Amino acid sequence: MGMKAKKSMMKKVKKGSTELTASVRKDEAADFLPLEGGPARKLPITENSENKATVLYIGRIPHGFYENEMEAFFKQFGEIRKIRIARNKKTGKSKHFGFLQFASPEVAKIVAETMHNYLLYEHLLQVQLIPPERVHPKLWKGVNRYYKPSDWIQIERKRQNKEKTFEEHKKVVDGILKREQKRRRKIEAAGIDYVCPEFVGSEVSAPKKIRFED
Repeated sequence: MGMKAKKSMMKKVKKGSTELTASVRKDEAADFLPLEGGPARKLPITENSENKATVLYIGRIPHGFYENEMEAFFKQFGEIRKIRIARNKKTGKSKHFGFLQFASPEVAKIVAETMHNYLLYEHLLQVQLIPPERVHPKLWKGVNRYYKPSDWIQIERKRQNKEKTFEEHKKVVDGILKREQKRRRKIEAAGIDYVCPEFVGSEVSAPKKIRFED
């Protein structure tokens, strides 16, 4: 065998080994073969969102354990950024669940593992991590403002005492007369001989139109 034949054979061997190594590496890198055919594919790499979660859901919060108490208790784990307790819009009372945000995701994970099912004032706290993609964009809206419940008694007093129009006053009187007639029919059906007094103000006079002379 001549030198040229040996060189050509060595080139073929090297080329074959290179192609074999490439095919093996390609098969190792691939995760599945598509059903429609074609080359092997690899699954997309997805990062675990829980490793970046800093927001915690806290359920079954006992009565009296509010924002100040939560901050004083949970700051032993690490830096707290935001605290929010769900409250009733009318009364301002706690709905016994809230949200807590830490500065570090590692601290948030430790708190979720440590405080879940923790007995506090005869309540088992329910603590869970919330992935970043599931955090509502309006979750922290107005979190730094002090919540002051609306004075619904004052609001209702203003609504009742406001000056009514002719149509509104007529509607109120018609409702009273309708209930009065229903009450009289019940008395007659019971066989009771009773003359009900007339309702004062049942006749509502229309507003007079004043004509001005030129």
